[in-house]
Amino acid sequence: MAKRKLGIGVIGMGWMGGVHSRAYRQAADRFPEGALDPHLVICADEVEERAREAKARFGFDQATGDWRQVVAHPEVQVVDIAAPNRLHLEIALAAAAAGKHLFCEKPVGRSPQETARIAGAARAAGVLSWVGYNYRWAPVVQHGLELIRKGALGRLTHYRGRFFAGYASNPKGVLSWRFQREEAGSGVLGDLMSHVVDMAQMLAGPIAEVVGNCECFIPSRPLAVPGKGTHFSVGGEGPMGEVGNEDYAGALVRFAGGAHGSLEVCRVIQGPQCQMAFEVHGTEGALRWDFERMNELEHYNPQTRGYTQILGGPEHPFHARFNPGPGVGMGYEDLKIIEAQQFLESIARNQQGQPGLEEALGVARVLAAMERSWGSRGWEKVQGLD
Repeated sequence: MAKRKLGIGVIGMGWMGGVHSRAYRQAADRFPEGALDPHLVICADEVEERAREAKARFGFDQATGDWRQVVAHPEVQVVDIAAPNRLHLEIALAAAAAGKHLFCEKPVGRSPQETARIAGAARAAGVLSWVGYNYRWAPVVQHGLELIRKGALGRLTHYRGRFFAGYASNPKGVLSWRFQREEAGSGVLGDLMSHVVDMAQMLAGPIAEVVGNCECFIPSRPLAVPGKGTHFSVGGEGPMGEVGNEDYAGALVRFAGGAHGSLEVCRVIQGPQCQMAFEVHGTEGALRWDFERMNELEHYNPQTRGYTQILGGPEHPFHARFNPGPGVGMGYEDLKIIEAQQFLESIARNQQGQPGLEEALGVARVLAAMERSWGSRGWEKVQGLD
Protein backbone atom coordinates (compact mmCIF):
# COMPACT_ATOMS: atom_id res chain seq x y z
CA MET A 1 0.00 0.00 0.00
CA ALA A 2 1.33 3.43 -0.94
CA LYS A 3 2.05 5.74 1.96
CA ARG A 4 0.11 8.96 2.39
CA LYS A 5 2.28 12.05 2.03
CA LEU A 6 2.28 14.38 5.03
CA GLY A 7 3.62 17.91 4.59
CA ILE A 8 5.86 19.16 7.44
CA GLY A 9 6.82 22.77 8.12
CA VAL A 10 9.47 23.46 10.76
CA ILE A 11 9.83 26.87 12.42
CA GLY A 12 13.12 27.65 14.13
CA MET A 13 16.21 26.13 12.56
CA GLY A 14 18.64 26.22 15.45
CA TRP A 15 19.86 23.04 17.13
CA MET A 16 16.39 21.72 17.95
CA GLY A 17 14.94 22.50 14.54
CA GLY A 18 17.71 20.42 13.02
CA VAL A 19 17.02 17.57 15.44
CA HIS A 20 13.32 17.59 14.50
CA SER A 21 14.08 17.68 10.79
CA ARG A 22 16.38 14.67 11.01
CA ALA A 23 13.82 12.84 13.14
CA TYR A 24 11.09 13.12 10.50
CA ARG A 25 13.47 11.91 7.81
CA GLN A 26 14.63 8.92 9.85
CA ALA A 27 11.25 7.92 11.30
CA ALA A 28 10.16 6.45 7.97
CA ASP A 29 13.34 4.35 7.87
CA ARG A 30 13.19 3.11 11.48
CA PHE A 31 9.44 2.44 11.30
CA PRO A 32 8.90 1.42 7.65
CA GLU A 33 5.43 0.04 8.26
CA GLY A 34 4.11 3.52 9.06
CA ALA A 35 1.19 4.75 6.96
CA LEU A 36 2.59 8.24 6.45
CA ASP A 37 5.49 9.59 4.41
CA PRO A 38 6.64 12.80 6.14
CA HIS A 39 7.78 15.36 3.56
CA LEU A 40 9.81 18.42 4.56
CA VAL A 41 7.97 21.21 2.74
CA ILE A 42 9.28 24.47 4.19
CA CYS A 43 11.46 25.71 7.05
CA ALA A 44 11.60 29.15 8.62
CA ASP A 45 14.01 31.07 10.80
CA GLU A 46 14.30 34.74 11.75
CA VAL A 47 17.88 34.52 10.50
CA GLU A 48 17.19 33.83 6.83
CA GLU A 49 20.69 32.52 6.18
CA ARG A 50 20.09 29.79 8.74
CA ALA A 51 16.81 28.86 7.04
CA ARG A 52 18.55 28.64 3.65
CA GLU A 53 21.30 26.46 5.12
CA ALA A 54 18.65 24.17 6.67
CA LYS A 55 16.86 23.87 3.33
CA ALA A 56 20.02 22.62 1.67
CA ARG A 57 21.07 20.46 4.59
CA PHE A 58 17.79 18.65 5.29
CA GLY A 59 16.11 18.74 1.90
CA PHE A 60 13.21 21.14 2.48
CA ASP A 61 11.49 22.31 -0.68
CA GLN A 62 11.51 25.93 0.47
CA ALA A 63 12.99 28.25 3.09
CA THR A 64 11.78 31.56 4.47
CA GLY A 65 12.49 34.18 7.09
CA ASP A 66 8.78 34.56 7.89
CA TRP A 67 7.10 31.82 9.93
CA ARG A 68 3.70 32.93 8.65
CA GLN A 69 4.55 31.46 5.26
CA VAL A 70 4.91 28.06 6.92
CA VAL A 71 1.47 28.25 8.52
CA ALA A 72 -0.14 29.50 5.30
CA HIS A 73 1.55 27.00 2.98
CA PRO A 74 -1.14 24.82 1.36
CA GLU A 75 1.03 21.69 1.43
CA VAL A 76 1.86 21.96 5.14
CA GLN A 77 -0.32 19.79 7.35
CA VAL A 78 1.95 19.78 10.41
CA VAL A 79 3.49 22.91 11.93
CA ASP A 80 6.52 22.00 14.04
CA ILE A 81 7.53 24.74 16.50
CA ALA A 82 11.20 24.68 17.50
CA ALA A 83 11.56 28.47 17.72
CA PRO A 84 12.36 30.47 20.88
CA ASN A 85 9.60 30.39 23.49
CA ARG A 86 8.49 33.98 22.85
CA LEU A 87 7.14 32.92 19.45
CA HIS A 88 5.28 29.79 20.53
CA LEU A 89 1.96 31.41 21.44
CA GLU A 90 1.50 33.43 18.26
CA ILE A 91 2.62 30.60 15.98
CA ALA A 92 0.55 27.94 17.73
CA LEU A 93 -2.62 30.04 17.73
CA ALA A 94 -2.20 30.79 14.04
CA ALA A 95 -1.51 27.14 13.19
CA ALA A 96 -4.52 25.91 15.15
CA ALA A 97 -6.74 28.51 13.47
CA ALA A 98 -5.48 27.25 10.11
CA GLY A 99 -6.39 23.67 11.04
CA LYS A 100 -2.79 22.45 11.11
CA HIS A 101 -1.59 19.73 13.49
CA LEU A 102 0.95 20.97 16.04
CA PHE A 103 4.26 19.69 17.36
CA CYS A 104 5.62 22.12 19.95
CA GLU A 105 8.78 21.91 21.99
CA LYS A 106 8.37 22.18 25.73
CA PRO A 107 7.55 24.12 27.82
CA VAL A 108 5.10 25.22 25.08
CA GLY A 109 4.36 28.73 26.44
CA ARG A 110 6.62 31.21 28.18
CA SER A 111 4.29 30.86 31.15
CA PRO A 112 1.76 28.27 32.30
CA GLN A 113 -0.97 30.69 31.22
CA GLU A 114 0.37 30.79 27.64
CA THR A 115 0.51 26.99 27.59
CA ALA A 116 -3.14 26.92 28.67
CA ARG A 117 -4.11 29.27 25.83
CA ILE A 118 -2.31 27.10 23.27
CA ALA A 119 -3.87 23.89 24.59
CA GLY A 120 -7.29 25.51 24.54
CA ALA A 121 -6.86 26.72 20.96
CA ALA A 122 -5.80 23.26 19.75
CA ARG A 123 -8.72 21.67 21.57
CA ALA A 124 -11.21 24.12 20.07
CA ALA A 125 -9.78 23.66 16.57
CA GLY A 126 -9.81 19.87 16.83
CA VAL A 127 -6.20 19.53 15.69
CA LEU A 128 -3.81 16.87 16.94
CA SER A 129 -0.77 17.87 18.97
CA TRP A 130 2.52 16.59 20.35
CA VAL A 131 5.06 17.97 22.82
CA GLY A 132 8.80 17.30 23.03
CA TYR A 133 9.11 15.32 26.25
CA ASN A 134 11.62 12.99 24.64
CA TYR A 135 13.18 11.43 27.75
CA ARG A 136 10.06 9.34 28.40
CA TRP A 137 10.80 7.39 25.19
CA ALA A 138 14.03 5.74 26.36
CA PRO A 139 13.32 1.98 25.93
CA VAL A 140 14.31 1.08 29.49
CA VAL A 141 12.13 3.92 30.84
CA GLN A 142 9.20 2.51 28.88
CA HIS A 143 10.07 -0.90 30.37
CA GLY A 144 10.04 0.66 33.84
CA LEU A 145 6.62 2.14 33.14
CA GLU A 146 5.37 -1.33 32.21
CA LEU A 147 6.74 -2.73 35.49
CA ILE A 148 4.94 -0.02 37.48
CA ARG A 149 1.67 -0.60 35.62
CA LYS A 150 1.92 -4.34 36.26
CA GLY A 151 2.34 -3.71 39.99
CA ALA A 152 5.94 -4.88 40.26
CA LEU A 153 6.72 -2.03 42.70
CA GLY A 154 3.52 -2.38 44.70
CA ARG A 155 1.97 0.84 46.00
CA LEU A 156 4.19 3.82 45.15
CA THR A 157 5.43 5.69 48.21
CA HIS A 158 8.24 8.01 47.10
CA TYR A 159 9.57 9.66 43.95
CA ARG A 160 12.73 11.69 43.40
CA GLY A 161 13.24 13.45 40.08
CA ARG A 162 16.01 15.77 38.94
CA PHE A 163 17.55 17.36 35.88
CA PHE A 164 21.03 18.63 36.61
CA ALA A 165 22.54 20.00 33.38
CA GLY A 166 25.64 22.10 33.86
CA TYR A 167 25.45 23.73 30.43
CA ALA A 168 25.53 27.19 32.05
CA SER A 169 28.02 26.46 34.84
CA ASN A 170 30.66 28.60 33.08
CA PRO A 171 29.94 32.26 33.95
CA LYS A 172 31.10 33.09 30.41
CA GLY A 173 28.29 31.02 28.93
CA VAL A 174 26.45 33.40 26.62
CA LEU A 175 23.20 35.17 27.38
CA SER A 176 21.09 33.21 24.89
CA TRP A 177 17.31 33.65 24.72
CA ARG A 178 16.88 30.97 27.39
CA PHE A 179 18.24 33.37 30.03
CA GLN A 180 15.92 36.27 29.14
CA ARG A 181 12.46 36.43 30.69
CA GLU A 182 10.86 38.27 27.78
CA GLU A 183 12.19 35.60 25.39
CA ALA A 184 11.92 32.39 27.42
CA GLY A 185 9.64 33.22 30.32
CA SER A 186 10.89 31.19 33.26
CA GLY A 187 14.39 29.73 33.31
CA VAL A 188 14.99 26.15 34.43
CA LEU A 189 11.38 25.86 35.58
CA GLY A 190 10.24 25.70 31.95
CA ASP A 191 13.44 24.45 30.38
CA LEU A 192 14.26 21.53 32.70
CA MET A 193 11.55 21.14 35.35
CA SER A 194 8.97 20.59 32.59
CA HIS A 195 10.79 17.36 31.68
CA VAL A 196 11.04 16.29 35.32
CA VAL A 197 7.35 16.90 36.00
CA ASP A 198 6.29 15.10 32.83
CA MET A 199 8.34 12.05 33.78
CA ALA A 200 7.06 12.11 37.37
CA GLN A 201 3.42 12.30 36.32
CA MET A 202 3.86 9.58 33.71
CA LEU A 203 5.41 7.18 36.23
CA ALA A 204 3.80 8.11 39.55
CA GLY A 205 0.58 9.86 38.57
CA PRO A 206 -0.67 13.43 38.94
CA ILE A 207 0.93 15.81 41.42
CA ALA A 208 -1.57 17.40 43.81
CA GLU A 209 0.44 19.86 45.91
CA VAL A 210 3.89 21.48 45.94
CA VAL A 211 6.18 23.76 47.89
CA GLY A 212 9.30 25.10 46.21
CA ASN A 213 12.07 27.65 45.91
CA CYS A 214 14.37 29.09 43.25
CA GLU A 215 17.65 30.98 42.81
CA CYS A 216 19.68 32.81 40.16
CA PHE A 217 23.34 32.11 40.92
CA ILE A 218 24.99 33.87 37.94
CA PRO A 219 23.23 37.24 37.46
CA SER A 220 25.00 38.44 34.28
CA ARG A 221 26.50 36.85 31.15
CA PRO A 222 28.23 37.84 27.89
CA LEU A 223 25.80 38.86 25.17
CA ALA A 224 25.19 36.27 22.46
CA VAL A 225 25.58 36.87 18.73
CA PRO A 226 22.10 36.61 17.13
CA GLY A 227 21.71 33.50 15.00
CA LYS A 228 25.03 32.02 16.12
CA GLY A 229 25.77 29.17 18.51
CA THR A 230 23.48 27.55 21.10
CA HIS A 231 22.83 27.88 24.82
CA PHE A 232 25.99 25.79 25.29
CA SER A 233 28.17 28.49 23.67
CA VAL A 234 30.82 30.37 25.68
CA GLY A 235 31.44 34.08 25.09
CA GLY A 236 34.44 36.31 25.44
CA GLU A 237 35.18 39.58 27.19
CA GLY A 238 32.54 41.66 25.39
CA PRO A 239 29.40 43.40 26.68
CA MET A 240 27.43 41.73 29.47
CA GLY A 241 23.69 41.42 29.96
CA GLU A 242 21.48 40.69 32.97
CA VAL A 243 20.04 37.20 33.45
CA GLY A 244 16.28 37.51 33.80
CA ASN A 245 15.21 34.14 35.16
CA GLU A 246 16.18 31.39 37.58
CA ASP A 247 19.20 29.03 37.40
CA TYR A 248 17.82 26.63 40.02
CA ALA A 249 14.41 25.37 41.13
CA GLY A 250 13.45 22.73 43.66
CA ALA A 251 10.21 21.46 45.18
CA LEU A 252 8.70 18.98 47.57
CA VAL A 253 5.62 17.34 46.08
CA ARG A 254 2.63 15.26 47.10
CA PHE A 255 1.08 12.99 44.49
CA ALA A 256 -2.66 12.45 44.22
CA GLY A 257 -2.08 8.71 44.68
CA GLY A 258 -0.45 9.21 48.08
CA ALA A 259 3.26 9.14 47.21
CA HIS A 260 5.58 11.93 48.35
CA GLY A 261 8.67 13.20 46.59
CA SER A 262 11.15 15.87 45.60
CA LEU A 263 11.96 17.46 42.25
CA GLU A 264 15.09 19.52 41.56
CA VAL A 265 16.69 21.18 38.52
CA CYS A 266 19.76 23.32 37.91
CA ARG A 267 21.64 24.65 34.86
CA VAL A 268 24.74 25.97 36.63
CA ILE A 269 25.63 22.92 38.72
CA GLN A 270 29.19 21.58 38.61
CA GLY A 271 29.57 17.86 38.03
CA PRO A 272 26.48 16.50 36.28
CA GLN A 273 26.34 17.29 32.59
CA CYS A 274 22.89 15.99 31.59
CA GLN A 275 21.55 14.11 34.59
CA MET A 276 17.86 13.78 33.84
CA ALA A 277 17.12 11.11 36.42
CA PHE A 278 14.49 9.54 38.64
CA GLU A 279 14.17 7.13 41.55
CA VAL A 280 10.74 5.68 42.26
CA HIS A 281 10.01 3.55 45.32
CA GLY A 282 7.07 1.34 46.21
CA THR A 283 6.08 -1.14 48.87
CA GLU A 284 7.51 -4.03 46.83
CA GLY A 285 10.51 -2.59 45.01
CA ALA A 286 12.17 0.39 43.38
CA LEU A 287 13.55 1.65 40.07
CA ARG A 288 16.23 4.20 39.24
CA TRP A 289 17.41 5.67 35.94
CA ASP A 290 19.83 8.38 34.81
CA PHE A 291 19.98 9.74 31.25
CA GLU A 292 23.78 9.94 31.47
CA ARG A 293 23.53 6.13 31.50
CA MET A 294 20.46 6.12 29.29
CA ASN A 295 20.52 2.45 28.35
CA GLU A 296 20.56 1.15 31.93
CA LEU A 297 17.69 0.74 34.39
CA GLU A 298 18.19 -0.50 37.95
CA HIS A 299 15.46 -2.57 39.60
CA TYR A 300 15.48 -3.18 43.36
CA ASN A 301 13.96 -6.42 44.67
CA PRO A 302 13.49 -6.56 48.46
CA GLN A 303 13.89 -10.34 48.38
CA THR A 304 17.53 -10.02 47.30
CA ARG A 305 18.17 -6.68 49.05
CA GLY A 306 19.96 -5.29 46.03
CA TYR A 307 19.56 -3.57 42.67
CA THR A 308 19.70 -5.55 39.42
CA GLN A 309 21.03 -3.73 36.36
CA ILE A 310 18.81 -4.07 33.29
CA LEU A 311 20.62 -3.30 30.04
CA GLY A 312 18.54 -2.01 27.14
CA GLY A 313 17.90 -4.67 24.54
CA PRO A 314 15.51 -5.76 21.78
CA GLU A 315 13.04 -7.08 24.34
CA HIS A 316 12.33 -3.48 25.43
CA PRO A 317 10.01 -1.10 23.57
CA PHE A 318 11.49 0.45 20.38
CA HIS A 319 15.05 -0.80 20.94
CA ALA A 320 15.03 -3.31 18.07
CA ARG A 321 14.14 -0.50 15.65
CA PHE A 322 17.67 0.81 16.09
CA ASN A 323 19.81 -2.28 16.71
CA PRO A 324 19.23 -5.99 17.33
CA GLY A 325 21.62 -6.50 20.21
CA PRO A 326 21.29 -6.18 23.99
CA GLY A 327 23.64 -3.66 25.53
CA VAL A 328 24.14 -1.84 22.22
CA GLY A 329 23.42 1.73 23.22
CA MET A 330 21.00 4.25 21.81
CA GLY A 331 21.35 8.05 22.00
CA TYR A 332 19.45 11.31 22.44
CA GLU A 333 18.39 11.77 18.83
CA ASP A 334 17.04 8.22 18.70
CA LEU A 335 14.50 9.32 21.32
CA LYS A 336 13.47 12.22 19.08
CA ILE A 337 12.95 9.75 16.20
CA ILE A 338 10.67 7.64 18.40
CA GLU A 339 8.88 10.82 19.43
CA ALA A 340 8.34 11.87 15.81
CA GLN A 341 7.10 8.40 14.88
CA GLN A 342 4.60 8.36 17.74
CA PHE A 343 3.24 11.73 16.57
CA LEU A 344 3.00 10.53 12.98
CA GLU A 345 1.21 7.40 14.13
CA SER A 346 -1.37 9.47 16.01
CA ILE A 347 -2.02 11.49 12.84
CA ALA A 348 -2.36 8.31 10.77
CA ARG A 349 -4.97 7.03 13.24
CA ASN A 350 -6.54 10.50 13.60
CA GLN A 351 -6.41 9.92 17.33
CA GLN A 352 -4.71 12.10 19.91
CA GLY A 353 -1.78 10.37 21.59
CA GLN A 354 0.42 11.20 24.56
CA PRO A 355 2.15 13.47 25.32
CA GLY A 356 0.10 16.14 23.59
CA LEU A 357 -0.87 19.63 24.67
CA GLU A 358 -3.21 18.28 27.36
CA GLU A 359 -0.23 16.58 29.06
CA ALA A 360 1.74 19.82 28.67
CA LEU A 361 -1.16 21.63 30.32
CA GLY A 362 -0.96 19.15 33.21
CA VAL A 363 2.74 19.96 33.57
CA ALA A 364 2.01 23.71 33.34
CA ARG A 365 -0.43 23.50 36.24
CA VAL A 366 2.31 22.01 38.41
CA LEU A 367 4.82 24.67 37.31
CA ALA A 368 2.30 27.41 38.07
CA ALA A 369 1.85 26.04 41.59
CA MET A 370 5.63 26.03 42.05
CA GLU A 371 5.82 29.67 40.96
CA ARG A 372 3.04 30.63 43.35
CA SER A 373 4.94 28.87 46.12
CA TRP A 374 7.98 31.06 45.47
CA GLY A 375 5.84 34.03 46.51
CA SER A 376 3.74 32.48 49.25
CA ARG A 377 6.62 30.48 50.77
CA GLY A 378 4.13 27.70 51.48
CA TRP A 379 2.36 24.67 50.02
CA GLU A 380 0.26 25.36 46.93
CA LYS A 381 -2.39 23.11 45.40
CA VAL A 382 -2.12 22.21 41.72
CA GLN A 383 -5.19 23.69 40.09
CA GLY A 384 -6.67 24.57 36.72
CA LEU A 385 -5.43 27.28 34.40
CA ASP A 386 -8.14 27.10 31.73
